[in-house]
Amino acid sequence: MNYEPAAAPADNTLRILSCNILAGASVKRYHEYFTRSWGAVLPGKYKLGNLDTLARSIADFDVIGLQEADAGSVRSGFLNQTRYLAETSGLPYWSHQPNRNLSNVAHTANGLISRAQPVEVLDYPLPGRLRGRGVLLARYGAGREALTVAVAHLSLGVQSRQRQIDFIADLLHDRPNAVLMGDFNCPPDCPELRSLFAHTSLAPPAHPQPTFPSWRPQRAIDHILVTSHIEVDRMWTLPAAFSDHLPLAAEIRVPVAALQAAA
Repeated sequence: MNYEPAAAPADNTLRILSCNILAGASVKRYHEYFTRSWGAVLPGKYKLGNLDTLARSIADFDVIGLQEADAGSVRSGFLNQTRYLAETSGLPYWSHQPNRNLSNVAHTANGLISRAQPVEVLDYPLPGRLRGRGVLLARYGAGREALTVAVAHLSLGVQSRQRQIDFIADLLHDRPNAVLMGDFNCPPDCPELRSLFAHTSLAPPAHPQPTFPSWRPQRAIDHILVTSHIEVDRMWTLPAAFSDHLPLAAEIRVPVAALQAAA
């Protein structure tokens, strides 16, 4: 079933959503990481139902960043989950960044779904002790006023995460209209992110939203960060359908020229 997407906003507001979707698997308690570990490597109809539930939610947004989507492997029934969510929600543009392929058993990816067509989408592998992390960067419009959207999933280790954040800071330091979202695996006041805020015009969230674990959210490790030219009207979490992270949503106001580029 396809879902009718909401109309694009009439003013200079964009609706943004960031989701770590755990490749469609269900985890609702810590012990299920072990008792339902089969879900990490085996396909199942329940995963498709989980994706359909998420598709109903993302149809209301303009730009969606995905982490831990499967690019097509055994565990997803060889389904590209980013493409499936885009087509099922009725949003026309999607791109993905496959990062870690474990012998076709699991093929982890970042994903981008949007209402408007990006002018370009760039795929950057991130540095770190272990390979398999990346940042997906999309540009809407041209010139200084272009809107840049970046989707990233950062490492668990502090040293690798610092190198990755420094890399992203180099990408975004001269972009006045930028959104960086994803699963950062660290709170907004961690030392690694302080260096990001020092070297770009990205700012920490005014009211961090706990997103992990989804059944009892205590840690704010998923973020939507914007540069100083962009205003955040509100930020909130959506109820978790299945993943161990709550989806993080934001309504942002961008400069008119950037919005026209994104539209």
